[in-house]
Amino acid sequence: MNYQSDVEAVDAFGVKYKELSKEIGKVIVGQDKILQDVLISIFGRGHCLLIGVPGLAKTLLVNTISQTLGLAYNRIQFTPDLMPSDILGTDILDENRSFRFIKGPLFANIILADEINRTPPKTQSALLEAMQERAVTVGGKRYEIGNPFFVLATQNPIEQEGTYPLPEAQLDRFMFNIWVDYPSYSEELQIVKSTTFDKEVTLNKILNAEEILFFQKLVRKIPIADNVLEFAVKLVSKTRPDNPLATQVAKDYIVWGAGPRASQFLVIGAKCHAALHGKYSPDIEDVKAVAAPVLRHRIVRNYKAEAEGISTDEIVKRLLTS
Repeated sequence: MNYQSDVEAVDAFGVKYKELSKEIGKVIVGQDKILQDVLISIFGRGHCLLIGVPGLAKTLLVNTISQTLGLAYNRIQFTPDLMPSDILGTDILDENRSFRFIKGPLFANIILADEINRTPPKTQSALLEAMQERAVTVGGKRYEIGNPFFVLATQNPIEQEGTYPLPEAQLDRFMFNIWVDYPSYSEELQIVKSTTFDKEVTLNKILNAEEILFFQKLVRKIPIADNVLEFAVKLVSKTRPDNPLATQVAKDYIVWGAGPRASQFLVIGAKCHAALHGKYSPDIEDVKAVAAPVLRHRIVRNYKAEAEGISTDEIVKRLLTS
């Protein structure tokens, strides 16, 4: 990338984001906040967990993003009989009587792990290990996965029978937990209008893998003021009931708070959010903008919160205003 300075590169990043949003908007109606969070997580080198009922275009969103980013995309449908080798790949004996590794569907840039809570822990952990290491080990040999590598897992909040919920330690691997809600009346009207006619949409490629890797590095180079950094770390500390910084909200409603990974993702998310909106350094508002998706899956509520119907989002909102 031939930019004269980091400032010029940040300006170009903002322009590319607008182009991406416009291109994806040809297919996806509304969902602006969800799209922004998914892109922040891609440029922040993180992974996303999307939670929403079926039929809300989660798969379509990922497919559309992969096309506009010019990346290889694979969808893996997680089922109770899926084995680790089904996603990682396996060694086979070829015609020369020597073992050859056949890559599984995990070897792509963007992976849609559909209904991740439908598969047993063994297969879940194989995916989560690959997310962390960006490589897989099969038969004692290590194989690097493509770069960039981004996993977007979906989970259905209803139909919990026969599912294997992800443990808190594994949920922590995801940068963002994004709640996908129903579209508004006007958005649904637009969706029905655009999808019930014989109309084909051609998507243009806005970025390539090299540019994505460049912008991922650029995001980490963005400077951050000490007071903003302190705000992010204090916010995470406030979620821990036994911490001296804990507020009454945490003591009343939280049994287990967020770990240091939450502080890291808050800072990276804030840097990316600032760059996408034309700022050269994040402020406290940028930290607040990414607080809910970073914290909602890292806070464990107690029985009192559940009894009173206090959601994790409500707890985060109270922590931000305390």
